[in-house]
Amino acid sequence: MDHAPVSLTRQAVSATLHCLTGCAIGEVLGMVIGTALGWGNLATIALAVALAFLFGYSLTIRPVLRSGLAFKAAVGVALAADTVSIAVMEVVDNAVMLLVPGAMDAGLANWVFWAALAFSLAVAFVVTVPVNRWMIARGKGHAVVRQHHHH
Repeated sequence: MDHAPVSLTRQAVSATLHCLTGCAIGEVLGMVIGTALGWGNLATIALAVALAFLFGYSLTIRPVLRSGLAFKAAVGVALAADTVSIAVMEVVDNAVMLLVPGAMDAGLANWVFWAALAFSLAVAFVVTVPVNRWMIARGKGHAVVRQHHHH
């Protein structure tokens, strides 16, 4: 089936949502684990960022592997597609978490923590869409992944 070319902005939004899913899973898990263990901000953020990259990449690697690409090649595609996107998202997301007064110290039972996290992910999404759009327009980022999807 041949699809009409999707608008760049829609592709960017889709790529960013995809990235946001992995980032959000990793970010939430990292924040939950770090906060639950009573870790400091730096350790908690380091864990959240590491997990965000892990989940972000794995969400890209799975469909690429299904298209029949070898694991090493699939990892390469994921790194090319997601590194900038995840990095931008994580920088923005964690900066917002640190800037919202008391967000990092609120604790998991406090709505401030969850509201700040949701807000920070929303801000990260808005900032990352144009980055992804710019990359896709230049055949980078998720444009690389699209070559490996079967329609």
